[in-house]
Amino acid sequence: MAPNQGPEKIMALSRGFMESRILLTGAELNLFSHLASQALTAEELAEKTGFFLRPLTVVLDALAALELLSKTGERYQTPSHLVKWLSDDSPQSALPMIRHANGLWNRWSNLTKIVKETGGVNRLPAVFDDQEETRAFIGAMHAVGIHLADEVVREIAPGQAKRLLDIGGASGTYTIAFLQACPQMRATLFDFPEIVEMARARLTRAGLLDRVTLVGGNFYEDNLPNGHDLALLSAIIHQNSLAQNLELFRKAFQALEPGGRIVIRDHVMNPDRTRPRSGALFAVNMLVGTPGGGTYTYQEIKEGLEQAGFVKVNLIQEKEPMRGLLEAFRPQ
Repeated sequence: MAPNQGPEKIMALSRGFMESRILLTGAELNLFSHLASQALTAEELAEKTGFFLRPLTVVLDALAALELLSKTGERYQTPSHLVKWLSDDSPQSALPMIRHANGLWNRWSNLTKIVKETGGVNRLPAVFDDQEETRAFIGAMHAVGIHLADEVVREIAPGQAKRLLDIGGASGTYTIAFLQACPQMRATLFDFPEIVEMARARLTRAGLLDRVTLVGGNFYEDNLPNGHDLALLSAIIHQNSLAQNLELFRKAFQALEPGGRIVIRDHVMNPDRTRPRSGALFAVNMLVGTPGGGTYTYQEIKEGLEQAGFVKVNLIQEKEPMRGLLEAFRPQ
């Protein structure tokens, strides 16, 4: 922040939650989907949903002020150019990510208490309080990944790899991208059993289920399936402590054939941990959401991989957001 900017930017930051909260509530109440196909008055929408009229009207007007809804006379509607992003019926919908952000809101509200009173949280990484939040999280990961996966696969350059292990592969976004790019490849997707079933549905829709082995498990407790020549840890290591990552790297090492390659996609921090900015902010997200997660420097990741037995650790690229790529190899 430049020294001559005065307090305006600071004050704007302090009020930034207001617009965010309005959007999150609109998504939580599914207002954009209700208003995607027809314009309704506040009274009509209140009757349809059972919501209280006065607060609903205030929220609708605020969403219109933010240009997330259009208002003509007394009728509100989701603008046609936003329907694909804000409707449940759209395959491009960003609503899963926005609903996941609503869950983050609750955890981030504990930040002061964590620093002052508790020192951290006691919950398993990527395990949520209810199935709806789990679905929102997995949907959010797909909403982000679907726009990155093809490019990331090209940057990884899998070559003639024949057997992929997608560790914590969620609903299969990256597995699908790899299989579509590599006709010779088969894959194993490993994740919690309930998430594997979400992957089954997505892989079936993509017509790729016959090339994938789905394995339900918990990589904190279980060994990983072996016999692979490429392993992917995409957006996983930030949820772990350094010690947890070392143990996971050791399991991945055992899952790879000699000469096999591991690729990690995540934030890669500079030595003073203030850049990339997205990684520094994401470290706070891990502070409020995991017992020991964070964002790590290249040197920290490299040391963990080498302790696990990997060699030829290489930083493929540093990109934001969360598009740092590292590779390493199990010796022949």
